[in-house]
Amino acid sequence: MSTEATGTRAESRELRIGEVAKLAGTTPRTIRYYEEIGLLPAADGREPGAHRTYAEADVERLTEVLRLKSLLGLSLEELKDLLEAEEARAALRREWRGGVEDPARRRQILEESLSYIAGQLELARRRRDEIGKLEDELVARRRRVRDLLRELDPS
Repeated sequence: MSTEATGTRAESRELRIGEVAKLAGTTPRTIRYYEEIGLLPAADGREPGAHRTYAEADVERLTEVLRLKSLLGLSLEELKDLLEAEEARAALRREWRGGVEDPARRRQILEESLSYIAGQLELARRRRDEIGKLEDELVARRRRVRDLLRELDPS
């Protein structure tokens, strides 16, 4: 996920929620819900009753959220944890690139980053293992069905 997608809204043309939904391949209702539960930041500077507006960075963030949810089959809570870890790593990257000179703080930034990455890897590996188990089950089922077919046609 890019730092732009997790940071402040970039100066660009403003998009309405319907445009964002269309660009990301989802619905305005999903976007509102993701904002409500904290997966997406709420639209900034909106008066009550006014239309939500979004920047290109918001579209990127939403697209990444949807990709991760689909790819990893995550629950919304797991997805939120994953995104929070990514945001924390982005903040650490910004601090690092800001020119931290203190060696102790540089070490701390790297160790914190490793900790976040370890958590993200654990989640991805758990999903990979679950998919591997499903694949093994399906291969075994296919083998049983093929064996039954061969029994029906002994030629």
